[in-house]
Parts: sequence; structure tokens; C-alpha cells
Amino acid sequence: MNKENVKTQIIVKEQKVDVLIINNKEYISLTDLARYADSEEPRLPIRDWMRNKEVISFLGLWEQLNNENFKGGEFTTFKNEAGSNIFKMSPQKWIKETNAIGIISKSGRYDGGTYAICDIAFEFASWLSPEFKLYLITEFQRLKRNEAYQNKIDWHVNRLLTKAIYIIHTDAIKNIIVPTLSEKQKKYIYASEADILNVALFGMTAKEWREKNPLIADKGNIRDYTDLLHLIILNNLENINAELIERKLSQNERLIKLNEIARKQVELLKNSKSINNLEYIENKLNKEIAMK
Repeated sequence: MNKENVKTQIIVKEQKVDVLIINNKEYISLTDLARYADSEEPRLPIRDWMRNKEVISFLGLWEQLNNENFKGGEFTTFKNEAGSNIFKMSPQKWIKETNAIGIISKSGRYDGGTYAICDIAFEFASWLSPEFKLYLITEFQRLKRNEAYQNKIDWHVNRLLTKAIYIIHTDAIKNIIVPTLSEKQKKYIYASEADILNVALFGMTAKEWREKNPLIADKGNIRDYTDLLHLIILNNLENINAELIERKLSQNERLIKLNEIARKQVELLKNSKSINNLEYIENKLNKEIAMK
């Protein structure tokens, strides 16, 4: 729960419930939901809920489906013990012993609390009250349609993008994976400034790409079929090329410099967590658009 997480709030039957976006996934405050049953000691309903064998089975199944690092042996032990009078479970214990990711918990008076992925939060709400669960789902869906909420998402994406670009100025290059220019390419005069960028980054002109990809060439161009990483670098190269033009460098000189810069930036950014987060958001949006 750090400063970069997007935090918002919904109202469920007059109960304020925090919602966090962590690594592009929404987590709902179980602590806030539990206040529906016990406003003074919300941790108690959560612990009572987690004592149930069915709940432990559900939590373990969710982790097995979504968490490759989940500790199945510890889960089996808890599952066998759950439901007995002596069995006790807390979010912190569950997370620590099983390496769970569906629930997160942090101590602290002001920034502490227990949060859970939506699937788990809805199950907890149902245990509290089926009616309460329905209100929660309704308000959560309303939140996701809300323009202000989407603006927060956009802010988060822009922040990730800023971090990704910053890496270019702070890290060092290790390997080069963008195609190195041939001597013929270095000497060739390209009429289009766009093709200078294409050759610098992709190692080919737009025409050469179309000739190599005849089946999809009529549906778009080389930039339409590239990934997010290369689009970010392409944007950087456009700005750098403008500066090089002002310095009156020839096309050949600019091409060589842009290619060197492109190779460095691809290496610096290819394993960036920020880029991975942006790609996750892009893929999610593309799936949503395809479903409409």
C-alpha cells in the first residue's frame, strides 16, 4: 500500500468502503466491510469468517488458480484444521504462511487494514449478509463506470509512463537488441522523416515492412502492429529527431544517432515493471473493447 496505489471510496448501505488499485487490480477493504457487522472491532468478523472450512477452501482454490507461488502444503494443513474449536486464522497469518496474494493486510491506525481482491471481498460480504453483498456489487459496478474513477486510472497510467521514460536517463545499457544499421542503410537517403524513424527502430522502411507482410499490409502499417514498448520509444525518437534537425544534422547522421538511441532505450525498458503494467492495462482495455 504505497503512494503510487490509486485509492477511492464507495458507499454501501451508508458504510464507507475503500477500494485500492494495486498492480492494476482492484482490492476492496474487508476492514470497512466488517464494520457493517462490528463497527468497534472490525477485525473480529474477519477472523470469525476465516475460521470456516468452506472459506479456507475457497481462499485456497482462488490462490491455486491465480498464484503460482502459493504454498499448497500449508494450505492443506489449514484446510484440515479449519472448523475446529481450536482453529484460529487471521489475514496476516494466512498471507505469511501460504504466500497468498488475494488478501493483503497491513497494521497501522491510519493506513492499515485488510483488503481483498474483488472475488474474495464479495464472498466475505455474502457471509456478512446476502443483501449487503448485492449492494456492494451494485456500488462497485457503479464505481467502475464512473468518469472520476476512470480519470484516476488515467492518472495512474500516466504516472507509470513517466516512470518508464525516466529509466532512460538513470540506467546503463547492457545488451543491444534493436537491429544494427548496415553500411548500406547508413548511406541511404530516405525521403520520408517517418522512414528514418522506422529504420532507426525497426530496421526497415514502411514499404519494406509491407512487402514482408502482404497479408496484413492493407489493414495497417508497421506502427499499427508494433508493441507498446516500441511505440513509447518511437515517441521519444520523434522528439529527439526534431532536435537533431534543428542542429542541422544530415539524414544519415541523424539515422545513425537515432538507431543508437533506440537500441539503448529498448534494452533499458524491455524489462521495466512500469512498461509491463502499461501493457497489462492496454491488453485489458483491448479485451473490453473486443467484447463490446
